[in-house]
Amino acid sequence: MDAVTVPTSAPVPSLEVSGLAFAYPDGHQALFGVDFAIGRGERVALLGPNGAGKTTLVLHLNGILGGGTGTVTVAGLPVGKRHMAEIRQKVGIVFQDPDDQLFMPTVREDVAFGPAAAGLKGPELERRGRTALERVGMQDFADRPPHHLSFGQRRRVAVATVLAMEPEILVLDEPSSNLDPASRRELADILRSLDVTVLMVTHDLPYALELCPRSLILSDGVIAADGPTGELLSDEALMRAHRLELPFGFDPRSVTAGAQPSR
Repeated sequence: MDAVTVPTSAPVPSLEVSGLAFAYPDGHQALFGVDFAIGRGERVALLGPNGAGKTTLVLHLNGILGGGTGTVTVAGLPVGKRHMAEIRQKVGIVFQDPDDQLFMPTVREDVAFGPAAAGLKGPELERRGRTALERVGMQDFADRPPHHLSFGQRRRVAVATVLAMEPEILVLDEPSSNLDPASRRELADILRSLDVTVLMVTHDLPYALELCPRSLILSDGVIAADGPTGELLSDEALMRAHRLELPFGFDPRSVTAGAQPSR
């Protein structure tokens, strides 16, 4: 008798959004049915003009917003009350302003705050904090007050506060804003080194091209395009239709998306 081959099931995506629609209490409809999936370990940019619904979408990923229609699933778990504690550990959001996340007397205490609130203590709590700071190159600043650090250093510590939770997905809101060129490059190196799924919300299109092989364009509350970042940014009609502008003189065809830049 011939052996029966059992098909291997497809890997569970890190993030799956299906039919997501949402209106605010004042009646403003922000999302009209958003659909996409992101695989484990992908780095994906979320692009779109102001008012496209990007913030509304991000706030649905860990249950800060809810009550609309459609579904959001993180590592196979539906976002909802039943799994909310686990979802909020799996989806880590790094805000645009690091000062919105740093409020403890020292860097070490800021990075330990989330895991401690989740019930960790002792050696495991110390390991989480130490490892997170090492991953962003800030281990030598553990006992410094966050407000004594540069803006770029504070942003790296903000990333560490999220990494300490060992998330499935790292969501970054405008990660390159207000960074000088050296800090921008250092953060890019860190993001490339991380073994997590990354969703990067950004208006910095060259940074998206540098770090994210794939991009989504969110426009008027729907996904208007989903594809290789270089191809999307090279489509002048698509860019114009969704109010996306490249810096003067920048040619996306000259850059390989997600590639290590030359030094």
